[in-house]
Amino acid sequence: MRRLLAVAATILTLAAPAALTPAQAATQATTRTVTALKQFGEPQFKPGFTHFPHVNPDVPKGGSIGLAESQPGTYDSLNTLILRGVRPRTLGLISDTLMVGSGWELDAAYAHLAESVEVPDDYGWATFTLRQGAHWHDGTPITSADVVFTWDAIQAHGAPFIKSFLDHIAKVEALDDRRFKITLTGTGEIKPIIDFATTFSPQPKHWWTANGRDISKTTLEPVLGSGPYRIKTVDPGRSITYERVADWWAKDQPTARGFYNFDTVKDDFYRDDDVMFEAFKAGAYDFRGEYRAQRWTTGYDFPAVKDGRVKTLEVPSELPLGAQGFRLNTRRAKFADPQVREALTLLFDFDWIQKNILYGQYKRTLSNFPNSDFGAKGPPGPAELALLDPYKAQLSERLLTQPFTLPTSDGSGNNRAQVREATRLFKAAGWEVRNGKLTNVKTGEAMAIEFLDGTGALTRVIQPYVETLRRVGIDASLRLVDTAQYQARLDEFDFDAIIVNLAFFTPPGTELRGYFGSAAAGTKGSANYSGIHDPVADALIEKALAAKDLDSVQAATRALDRVLLWGFYMVPQWYNPESWIAHKAWLAHPTVWPKYDQDYRSTNFPATWWVDPAGKAAQP
Repeated sequence: MRRLLAVAATILTLAAPAALTPAQAATQATTRTVTALKQFGEPQFKPGFTHFPHVNPDVPKGGSIGLAESQPGTYDSLNTLILRGVRPRTLGLISDTLMVGSGWELDAAYAHLAESVEVPDDYGWATFTLRQGAHWHDGTPITSADVVFTWDAIQAHGAPFIKSFLDHIAKVEALDDRRFKITLTGTGEIKPIIDFATTFSPQPKHWWTANGRDISKTTLEPVLGSGPYRIKTVDPGRSITYERVADWWAKDQPTARGFYNFDTVKDDFYRDDDVMFEAFKAGAYDFRGEYRAQRWTTGYDFPAVKDGRVKTLEVPSELPLGAQGFRLNTRRAKFADPQVREALTLLFDFDWIQKNILYGQYKRTLSNFPNSDFGAKGPPGPAELALLDPYKAQLSERLLTQPFTLPTSDGSGNNRAQVREATRLFKAAGWEVRNGKLTNVKTGEAMAIEFLDGTGALTRVIQPYVETLRRVGIDASLRLVDTAQYQARLDEFDFDAIIVNLAFFTPPGTELRGYFGSAAAGTKGSANYSGIHDPVADALIEKALAAKDLDSVQAATRALDRVLLWGFYMVPQWYNPESWIAHKAWLAHPTVWPKYDQDYRSTNFPATWWVDPAGKAAQP
């Protein structure tokens, strides 16, 4: 479902059934029933709002849109709960979450499948009421039994990353058909309630328990859903087609008006990104996000662009972005020493890449929270130092006194200063060049690094890095495997280095445990790809989750960022604060862009766009 917004929240503000004044709140009983949750201040959209400002609620429904994806370049399952299997990015179109974000606030969520939620002052539990009339696509009402069934399935079979969002929930129990209660493992934090409300999509118990189906296994049978679309056609590994549900229970809700305007959505899969682009040029699909600078700069000069049948669009955004980089698997002994990891970071010549491959279009990633106020900037400030002070003995002096920076070059490829410093660091870590090979002095092991890739889309970036590493005696190589094997090896942590973009929710929340927490390092299928096992990072993650105001959240995430950056678990790459889009001219979109919400970057689906009938008719 749109905007699975896992917002952190420590302050609850309300927007209905009737707004409370501060005086009323002070005299209110120990529980409150609300329809909007917001971390800081008041929700922007008050009770009675009809739609979000970046949608056109009166656009025509109809027509079809063709999409394509190469990451993943195939799929083999339609079960969203379990670890095993590769799923289409568009599969959320068939589902609903209890609450959704607005696109205009980083820390707010609004009632959707749940019409309200009751919370006590100590936030030790929450009772959700499902919306009257909400039903599955077969007409069966969505009930609390579906919620409990889904919760039990996640606990028994769920993917570790899903579980990480829900690990503060102790119990889920049905109170009646429409009301269910979640009990937290502790009190004083409302964030787990928010995480549950904005990430949890119920599954239909009556469907999964019929005809021998098994929710613990992969399936290619079209799964019954409750969202704006149902699965129409499954062509395993090649395409999936959805059709709009005309009687979708939420179609007139303010959280849904103006969204999901196409009657049919077809999503094609390509194992090769270049082949996928050639297919777009030939008219095989209608909408694409572009993520390659060279292609955006030089590739969109084909006839359909020149004659106006295809348009290009650059959409600015203040959306906090994920950190993309080479993730080094520290479970492997050769990467255990941070000096080795720092040396490998120095050998990545970003300035040459920027000049020769990225066409100067990107910004260097210097934070785990780029394009946001949650990452470290400059030297640590007083609030950060106060959090870091108890761990001074475990931290380097430069972490506590210096800004995190990376050296720059002239882009010529002759980054001799970085190579000299990398060589010094390797030697300090016990590695030196013998007979042309970087060798561990104690064990005699020659340094070898395999870069694992599942798409080939970034080969042009990986290969120059591989050549640089070879020049200093490292047996570096690129291994391209199919999507299923790539996912399986990631789940088993069977790799040396991979390129991953770890997106975070805002404010950063429980995903921090999944990305950087010690517990996740030993959990197969988690997103802690680097195997980070640092008690200081663990402590700062908990500080961020327990923070009671925005300043405290930011202080904790900035301190955490410094610990991670100076640990050199990632060789940072780059980010782009704009979205690059190419689309058929008959696709129309609103004139107002939401400040923070660009779903198509992750879901591959332009939820607020529509078919312009006149434009479509005018096309040859």
